[in-house]
Amino acid sequence: QLQFVVSGGGLVQPGGSLRLACAASGFNLNEYAIGWFRQAPGKGREGVGCIASEGGNTRYEDSAKGRFTISRDSTKNTVYLQMNSRNAENTGRYYCGGEGSIGPKCYMDILAGVADGHWGQGTQVTVAS
Repeated sequence: QLQFVVSGGGLVQPGGSLRLACAASGFNLNEYAIGWFRQAPGKGREGVGCIASEGGNTRYEDSAKGRFTISRDSTKNTVYLQMNSRNAENTGRYYCGGEGSIGPKCYMDILAGVADGHWGQGTQVTVAS
């Protein structure tokens, strides 16, 4: 059963940066479009952005542009979310999810639908001084 594991969360000061990692044991994530999602305190889960399985193409939700960078290391079978935490707005629990789809595009609504109900533990990020 495919399960995504997110790691790398923690406490980061405003102005700092943090990199989260998304992995799935036993599966070749290079054949998956991967999406990142965030749930801020007291709010629902929202999309951050995604990376396609081909070409490294990414797309971001408008609220995430300029704050996050998604990348993939095919040799490590891992997808990353780099965040630049200017202030507490990045605080929340972060999740990743994926769809087995080989192609140059990714779609957040599809990824959210596939991941729904299978979110895993995620990882907590707290931006505070």
